[in-house]
Amino acid sequence: MRTVVLTMKASVIEMFLVLLVTGVHSNKEMAKKIKRPKFTVPQINCDVKAGKIINPEFIVKCPAGCQDPKYHVYGTDVYASYSSVCGAAVHSGVLDNSGGKILVRKVAGQSGYKGSYSNGVQSLSLPRWRESFIVLESKPKKGVTYPSALTYSSSKSPAAQAGETTKVYQRPPIPGTTAQPVTLMQLLAVTVAVATPTTLPRPSPSAASTTSIPRPQPVGHRSQEMDLWSTATYTSSQNRPGADPGIQRQDPSGAAFQKPVGADVSLDCKIDLSFLIDGSTSIGKRRFRIQKQLLADVAQALDIGPAGPLMGVVQYGDNPATHFNLKTHTNSRDLKKAIEKITQRGGLSNVGRAISFVTKNFFSKANGNRSGAPNVVVVMVDGWPTDKVEEASRLARESGINIFFITIEGAAENEKQYVVEPNFANKAVCRTNGFYSLHVQSWFGLHKTLQPLVKRVCDTDRLACSKTCLNSADIGFVIDGSSSVGTGNFRTVLQFVTNLTKEFEISDTDTRIGAVQYTYEQRLEFGFDKYSSKPDILNAIKRVGYWSGGTSTGAAINFALEQLFKKSKPNKRKLMILITDGRSYDDVRIPAMAAHLKGVITYAIGVAWAAQEELEVIATHPARDHSFFVDEFDNLYQYVPRIIQNICTEFNSQPRN
Repeated sequence: MRTVVLTMKASVIEMFLVLLVTGVHSNKEMAKKIKRPKFTVPQINCDVKAGKIINPEFIVKCPAGCQDPKYHVYGTDVYASYSSVCGAAVHSGVLDNSGGKILVRKVAGQSGYKGSYSNGVQSLSLPRWRESFIVLESKPKKGVTYPSALTYSSSKSPAAQAGETTKVYQRPPIPGTTAQPVTLMQLLAVTVAVATPTTLPRPSPSAASTTSIPRPQPVGHRSQEMDLWSTATYTSSQNRPGADPGIQRQDPSGAAFQKPVGADVSLDCKIDLSFLIDGSTSIGKRRFRIQKQLLADVAQALDIGPAGPLMGVVQYGDNPATHFNLKTHTNSRDLKKAIEKITQRGGLSNVGRAISFVTKNFFSKANGNRSGAPNVVVVMVDGWPTDKVEEASRLARESGINIFFITIEGAAENEKQYVVEPNFANKAVCRTNGFYSLHVQSWFGLHKTLQPLVKRVCDTDRLACSKTCLNSADIGFVIDGSSSVGTGNFRTVLQFVTNLTKEFEISDTDTRIGAVQYTYEQRLEFGFDKYSSKPDILNAIKRVGYWSGGTSTGAAINFALEQLFKKSKPNKRKLMILITDGRSYDDVRIPAMAAHLKGVITYAIGVAWAAQEELEVIATHPARDHSFFVDEFDNLYQYVPRIIQNICTEFNSQPRN
């Protein structure tokens, strides 16, 4: 009997093992049949610049032949984003002229780029640029999903020629996850909830809160926090004549009283707003709560929503960190609840580092930034920063960001020796005319900044830094169509005009483009109000027909002033870019002087037989920055970066008062 039982058990075990092996084999067969999605590497052309691609990190495939000198590269190892991506890959040695796959990573802009000759490519030098990139071998990081289609900054991308499609912008993926795209329609689909007035809870006067800790650097920085919540301070402040009860307070008995914040603020504004709040150790928990209350009051007063203002918060200490971006909360009620949950980070007061962080990371499409809304940053500073803010703020202004400063309790006389950068607020704000700066003597008076702050950030007509060198001009091209140019060279000139135009942000409210062609006579090809999109402008340039005739440059300048620049908008910079290949048959001095007196900044580009002395007369002073000469039409393209650089340098050097 025992033998029979053992035999049956053995049979059962044998059958189980057979089934197990069969199941494993079947699973393996099924696994083989399941195909993992294959990553498609986007292809680009040799002339694609890194600055035109929005993605912060991506893998692309370059074609052969990118060693050609017509594909400009700026820098060595770290390249300005104005460079050809594939040309930089060859220069760096990651690729040879046969092409291949590369990994591109965006990095911060540099103060200067040094040119060098490497791997058959001569890179050029550049004083500075807003963004850089490095080129690596195409070895993807483990767990990172790279985009199969790139996102370009213009509606018509150069990817079209390489058979690539564009898609919505994606944030850099977190290792082990797949980045999820966010579209504008998803953002607009959010239901706007009705906001109800709320205030953050205040600590009671008798609460045993922790005292503020001195800022660890520099030595001598103030270490004592005035007890704003003591019964004596509060009572006297409540009873003083003219005291504003716009912020909730408690009297010694604990009774709360409040005037609805923002009740008399009438608003109709659409801005993208980032609050940079001070989370340094020296501020203390009590001051930090007062700061949060101002944010909640601003959120209530602005009536946050997709059709109006949007608001995000970044806290700084040693390093900045985003609490929430522009699309995280799209109504005031949710935003105030999120503000209440913010906790203090501690550390130093590195304001400059925080401004750089916001400039590079905050105002992106992925974070909810809207192209038609001005970018505004309100920086709150307790005392003074522990790093320098001037350079970071300059880059922010050049990026179109309007910086406001709220400074509280500045340095006392015996503390000024420890201030890292004297007059830091004026060095940081958009303009030094007082509009962008608010100062309060004590934290207890911070609530008084609510109404002036809200009114100022919503006064979009006065947000001067929304205008940059690329979106604030009326540019008139005055093109020589004389017989000496010839049909082929005329098309080269039009390509030069196209290359310059591509660098600007084109719309009826941004940069506008017009064109005049001249011989003995003059012809308005199209005015500033004719086309309002970049594709339409580029098509219009392409359609300009060669005229042929003599060369009356003086008459052409007068014609452009009357027919083109007379219709320029008052708030636009007026730029005339004149291209000629010979000496004028008429006098250019009086017309050039008339252009200068009317505030038209004139660039004169001469080719082949153009007279250098005439170019210098036509050009705005200093002539070395506004007149250029090339010996052949085919070399015109080389001057595009320099002309753009000079236009932007001149724009950014304007007085900030």
